[in-house]
Amino acid sequence: MTRYTQVEGGLIVPVSFAETAPAGKPETREIATTRDGRDITRGFVDQFMLLAPQDSVLALRGGGNYKLYKEVLRDDQVKAVFEQRRLAVVGKEWEVIPGGDSPVDEEAADFLRQQLDRFKFDSLTDKMLYGVFYGYAVAEILWRIDGSRVVVDQVRVRDRVRFGFDADMQPRLVTMDNMLLGEALPERKFWHFANGADHDDEPYGLGLAHWLYWPVFFKRGGIKLWLTFLDKFGAPTAKGEYPTNATPEEKEKLLGALRAITSESGLIVPEGMAIELLEAARSGSASYTELYDRMDRAIAKVVLGQVASSEGTPGKLGNEDTQQQVRSDLIKADADLVCASFNRTVARWLTEFNFPGAVPPQVWRKVEDEEDLNQTSERDRNLHGIGFRPTPERIERIYGEGYEPFEAPAPAPGFPSFAESEAERARARAKATTEDAAQIDDESDALADENWEALLGRRVADLMAFAEESGDYETFRERLKDLAGAPPDDAQVEEFRRIGFIGRLWGRFRADQ
Repeated sequence: MTRYTQVEGGLIVPVSFAETAPAGKPETREIATTRDGRDITRGFVDQFMLLAPQDSVLALRGGGNYKLYKEVLRDDQVKAVFEQRRLAVVGKEWEVIPGGDSPVDEEAADFLRQQLDRFKFDSLTDKMLYGVFYGYAVAEILWRIDGSRVVVDQVRVRDRVRFGFDADMQPRLVTMDNMLLGEALPERKFWHFANGADHDDEPYGLGLAHWLYWPVFFKRGGIKLWLTFLDKFGAPTAKGEYPTNATPEEKEKLLGALRAITSESGLIVPEGMAIELLEAARSGSASYTELYDRMDRAIAKVVLGQVASSEGTPGKLGNEDTQQQVRSDLIKADADLVCASFNRTVARWLTEFNFPGAVPPQVWRKVEDEEDLNQTSERDRNLHGIGFRPTPERIERIYGEGYEPFEAPAPAPGFPSFAESEAERARARAKATTEDAAQIDDESDALADENWEALLGRRVADLMAFAEESGDYETFRERLKDLAGAPPDDAQVEEFRRIGFIGRLWGRFRADQ
């Protein structure tokens, strides 16, 4: 019997581990293994035995056979929403990012791009995403030697039921000759990932089918009852009566006649016997349609995290934007799941085969929404106004190729250049406005000095002379009021017309400039 002891730090381990582990140093060996009966959720498992999936629905309803979940995938709503989720990932562009800045890192990235184009990475991603539905996916890499390079000839996604996992969580190929233990697989040959399980002791994962089984089951049961309901109302049940002394042959003859009227939906009763249909009393409303729609909404919520993407109304008020964000999060998670597992395996293997010492490149999907170029250009223009301008690299990355700098034309003398910043143009406009105002004041003063006597005549001169001689303030105010109320003469009106015309010309010229 295995004895256990508690080591420093509180960890309980077998005595064999405690005796061999040096005091004060971390234990580097795996303790909570699944083999040799150490996993209480599985019982005794030999190192080479295949583990059984721990999916309760798969075990209880399908006996561990994944054909159960293939039937779930035949549902119309499951097919529609899961295809929407897969295609949303495949529709995103992918990019290869070099692992470093050295020339060999760049060369390895270019090589990986060529390989992805060769074996159609989008189609491969679509098939591998079925691992999200079933829980895990397995693909075989077909290598080929091309000159001095090791290239990927094809990547074939295999049926997952052909593989099992041993106690070391490594995949094994189940064959007719080895159904219980499976065959060991060569290294760097198979790419696989698991998804959905809440711990690492389940190599088969836990796919969406686990949660979709019951909504599909209830939906199909409701459809069966619904069709029976429609058959009853569409073709009423025929009724025939036979006398009490009828022989069995006569009863069978009558029943055959009824069957000829309706499709196996008839009954016979003795003459004078009555049959009635009893219905349970109920209140409220219920229908098979409500059950059907409710299960469809449950399916959409499981696959997409919400129902707006499959049943939402465009422009409807509410939380559609939030639900769309939930769907976007799922798409990003699916894309990262496939790309991350590919980067850890195939991308790294290719680099190590062909570019020893290079940092392996990585492939990722561009799942973020692209920025509105109008908003981007507006922001760049505002940044330019405070002294910042985008680099040529940013111009090419954001706006694409096909742009080149040019020399702005020389500005006209005295006017701001088109190429000046917004702040410089504002300062130029303010300065021009101030200069205009000062010039108008100067010209008005000069005009008054030169023409005031011609405009107002001798009355002004007499008034000014009276003020200098008498100093009578009250009388001067009365005479000034009379002068202001007197009608202007023709020469005065003409002079002001000339001044207004010149002012309008000057203002129009400045506005045009």
